[in-house]
Amino acid sequence: MSRVLFRIARRRHSSCIKCSAANKQSPSTEISSTAKIRSEVLSPFRSVRMFFYLAFIASGAAGGLIAITQLISALTDPSKTLLLPEVLKGLAIDASAVFLFYFLYSRENEAKNVQLAKLFREESLSQLKLQIDQNKIIAVNDLRGIARLVVIAGSASYINESFKLSEAFTDSLLERGVLVVPVSTDKTKLEFESAERKGEIFIDERRKKLWQLRPVNVAEWRNWIDEQKKLATVPLDSPV
Repeated sequence: MSRVLFRIARRRHSSCIKCSAANKQSPSTEISSTAKIRSEVLSPFRSVRMFFYLAFIASGAAGGLIAITQLISALTDPSKTLLLPEVLKGLAIDASAVFLFYFLYSRENEAKNVQLAKLFREESLSQLKLQIDQNKIIAVNDLRGIARLVVIAGSASYINESFKLSEAFTDSLLERGVLVVPVSTDKTKLEFESAERKGEIFIDERRKKLWQLRPVNVAEWRNWIDEQKKLATVPLDSPV
C-alpha cells in the first residue's frame, strides 16, 4: 500500500476526536531489512547527504581544534595579540559550521527514522491475514490496488453499532472500493456473525460484501492496533 492511514475516533460529548500515527516513530519495533531497502529507494540521496554532513562536521571540528590551539597561543604570547581577532573569527566560523551541519544531520536522521517506522508499520499491516470465506484466506497485501480497508476495532457493541450506521452508506462505500475489517476486543459475539451462523437473512448481498472480511489470528490484529494507539497517544481501551 502506497500509504496507510490510521485514524482514531472516540465519542465525547457528541463530538469526535481524530488523530493519526502516520508520522510518529515506534521505539519498540525492530526495523526489517525490507523497510530499510524501501526507504533507500524512496530517498536515494539521503545517505549521501548524511555522509557529507558528517564529513563537514569532522572538518569543522578539526578546524576548531586548530583554532583553539592558535587562540591559546595568542593569549599566552603577547607578540601574537594582533592575530587574536583573526583566530576568533576562524573559531566562530568552524563552530558555526559544526552546529549547522549537526542540525542538518540530526534533521535528516530523524526523517529517516520516521520514514523507516512508517514503512515498517505498513509492512506489518500488509502481512496480517484476512478470511474472505470458509475456504479462502488472504493477506492484506493481496488487496493492494483492489480495495480500501477500514479497520473497526472495539467492543462488540461498538462494532454492531457501526454496522447498523453503515447501512445508509453501503452503495457509496462499495463504489469507492471500501471493505470493513471488524476486530472485536472482547469475547462477545457480533450480531451479524451470529445471524450468519444461524442462517438468518439479515443483509442483502451488498451489505454482506461490505462486511465479508474477518481477521485471522485476532491477537496479531489487536497487537498492531494497540501499537497504533500508543503512537497516537490514545487510551488502549478506546474503540477506533
